[in-house]
Amino acid sequence: MAHPPYNYHDIGTAGENLVAQWLESQGWRILHRRWRYRQGEIDIIAQKDELGTNNFSECSSPSPILIFVEVKTRSPGNWDAGGRSAIALKKQTTICRTAQMFLAHYPDKADYSCRFDVAIICCQQKSKELAAVTFTQQAIASSSVAGHLLILQEYIPAAFDAV
Repeated sequence: MAHPPYNYHDIGTAGENLVAQWLESQGWRILHRRWRYRQGEIDIIAQKDELGTNNFSECSSPSPILIFVEVKTRSPGNWDAGGRSAIALKKQTTICRTAQMFLAHYPDKADYSCRFDVAIICCQQKSKELAAVTFTQQAIASSSVAGHLLILQEYIPAAFDAV
C-alpha cells in the first residue's frame, strides 16, 4: 500500500515527537512544545528535578533544571551537516531571547538552572534498500511514521551557552 505524501512540516513534527518521547523516557517532563514568542520558537521545553547537594546541609534536595531543545530533522547527505550548521550564532541568539521571554512569562522558573540542547534526527524514506543498510552510528532512539524512518542520531546537552 502506498503511503500518503508526507511534507516537510510533518517530518519536523515527527522528529520533535521522537525527541520528546525519548526525553520522557529519560525522566524529563515536557512543559511545552513549539513555544512561540514574537519571532522566536523553541521546539521543546522540558524540566527535571536533579539531585544536588544544598549548601546549608549535608542532605540532597532536588534542584530543577530546564532544557530548551532545538530539534533538527534532516535527510541523509543534506547541505548543513545534519542540521548542525543551522545552529549558527543568529539562531542561538533567537533561541536565547525566546528562552528569556519564556522565563519572564513563568517567573516561578526564573531561578532554575537552564541549558540549551540540540537533537539531530536523520529521516529517510523507507525502501527495500533501506532495510539492508546498517547505520554507522548507533541510534539513540528511532521511530517509523508514514513510510519514513526517523533516527535520533545525536543528542547534544549544553550545545551552546546563552548568548
